[in-house]
Amino acid sequence: MPDIYLIPQIEFTRVESAALDRFQRVPLLANMARANALAMVKRAGSGHLGSSFSAMDIVTWLYYEEMNLRALGWDSSNRDIYFSSKGHDVPGLYAVLYALGVIPYDRYIRLRRFGGLDGHPDVGVPGVEANSGSLGMGISKGKGMAWAKRWRGSDGRVFVMTGDGELQEGQNFEALQTAVQQQLGNLIVIVDHNKVQSDKLVSEIIDLGDLENKFRAFGWRVARIDGHNVRAFAETLTQLRDREGQPKIIIADTVKGKGVSFMEHPRALQDANGLYPFHAGAPNDETFQRAYDELIEKINSALDAFDLAPLLLKLVPPEPSESSKPIMLLGEPVSQAAAEKIRSGVSDEYVAVAYGQALVELGAKHPELVVLDADLASDCRLRGFEQAFRERFIENGIAEQDMVSMAGGLARLGMLPVVNSFASFLAARANEQIYNNAGEQTKILYGLHYAGLIPAGPGKSHQSIRDISLLAALPNMTIVQPCNAVETKLFVEYCVERAQENCALRLVIGPSPRKLQLPAKYELQVGCGVELAAGTDAVLFAYGPVMLHEALLASELLGERGFALRVVNMPWLNRFDRAWLARTVSDMNYIFVLDDHSPIGGLGDQLQSALLESMLWNDRRLTKFGVEGYPACGTPQQALHFHQLDGASLAARILQRVKQGKVN
Repeated sequence: MPDIYLIPQIEFTRVESAALDRFQRVPLLANMARANALAMVKRAGSGHLGSSFSAMDIVTWLYYEEMNLRALGWDSSNRDIYFSSKGHDVPGLYAVLYALGVIPYDRYIRLRRFGGLDGHPDVGVPGVEANSGSLGMGISKGKGMAWAKRWRGSDGRVFVMTGDGELQEGQNFEALQTAVQQQLGNLIVIVDHNKVQSDKLVSEIIDLGDLENKFRAFGWRVARIDGHNVRAFAETLTQLRDREGQPKIIIADTVKGKGVSFMEHPRALQDANGLYPFHAGAPNDETFQRAYDELIEKINSALDAFDLAPLLLKLVPPEPSESSKPIMLLGEPVSQAAAEKIRSGVSDEYVAVAYGQALVELGAKHPELVVLDADLASDCRLRGFEQAFRERFIENGIAEQDMVSMAGGLARLGMLPVVNSFASFLAARANEQIYNNAGEQTKILYGLHYAGLIPAGPGKSHQSIRDISLLAALPNMTIVQPCNAVETKLFVEYCVERAQENCALRLVIGPSPRKLQLPAKYELQVGCGVELAAGTDAVLFAYGPVMLHEALLASELLGERGFALRVVNMPWLNRFDRAWLARTVSDMNYIFVLDDHSPIGGLGDQLQSALLESMLWNDRRLTKFGVEGYPACGTPQQALHFHQLDGASLAARILQRVKQGKVN
């Protein structure tokens, strides 16, 4: 990790107070905020730079020149409100809020760390007006704020930033209709039209067509500007102050990665063979240094032109846990060798890679297999299938409900759809559509990616801890979660070739901290788990790479204290073989379940029901461990420790529970 320098808040104050024209000052402040956003994303090990940079000029102008926040204060009911619906650009927003002194230094430097700043907007952070990160909700939420202001007789406008790819979510168009019907003239939507989604052009995913006429057809007052021309933005906002009963929308044509030459579209796309590389994640050391040096040189050149002294930078101290090891998307240091394996996608414990490879192999054998994606092909490791079977790869864009219902139509005509998105979006947003499909007695495979507590850096909008409970109520839905690449391949094959009903396959983003070794010649048996650690004092059921590592660590720590904890990998989350279950718990008085999910509706609840139905409860004591409350944001270890789901905490909780049971 290179040294990380921050432009301190006092430097923003110095530039703001300088005798500069505001149209000179704001672009300079925006580049200073870009440099800080870049530094903090690098330090965090993950974050979103491309969309932060494209929106930065607009956000900086709003806070420094347009909105009445600083004059009236955050507590005023008459204040203007701004929030981003897309949420990916929050590193940019944080940089502006830090520059204004709203976010203190000690918190600002802890992006994506426990007690710091969430990876997507959260109202627990000073200055953040609305939670976002789950796309398509912002215009509707802005409507509510605008309506409340009008009803209360309060002044102030509501500004909502949306992404262009985000407009593929259908909820936006419901909001566009009703905002006009409700005559919300104090609502202003700004589209950050940077033309690039997660890694491809918007036009290649789902073309938005003629946005100006589309919005006008809904009845909105529409303007279009160069989103990096702050003078044009200021003049447009002045023009939109009239016709108070009509909501307004500004299409801001921007450049993704604006401010750093090689991060800007279209150059960045050309350099990376058509896939934009700076949407998410931290740049490597060399790329970071090039980008940071370019921004600082640009800022200092402008300062010199205005007869101002160059920047005085502040060295940010390394985190106590930091080392020379690289930081990956998971948010924790790993060895260089492991980093290279993960980057190249060849880690033998990386379940997402095994999933993508299995789909390619099965695609060659099953011409009816079709893969659907929601603009997450890279994250979900679907590029291999897309390249091998383009005619059977369907890109639906950011529109989960549409994608799931399309899969229902495909299944009705004999196709085998494999639907993919992040678990937090797919299981929840499209739950009614999944339910509708299930009632048609067809077969669909749902790939639920990023399932569970980890990665914790993006924040609760991306941490899926409800999906098992949402899907387990369906009578013909098998829910599974593999622990490693071997088990992943077996489960994809099972779901495609053997399963008679719908399947939901939970997948985590990265490998286990340890190599999870299954028995030789391991085969899947419906409803049966497998012992990974022997023990006679209690049994702990767990699943998935993250929690099985912690379970095994707890078993090892307890073993040092003379307590033998049996650890069972139970990948079938709502299916149980009664004979296997009876054998597994027959000699155990204490049963523990570790869920990578809320304790409500997870494996623990499903197992408890199975024990009762199988008359295996008797006097056994069952304890469920899961993600209580909202999931914590931070590094994996921080989040696990906060929820007392790390190995050491689990060992202590198990011992305490057994002691309580013996006393009782």
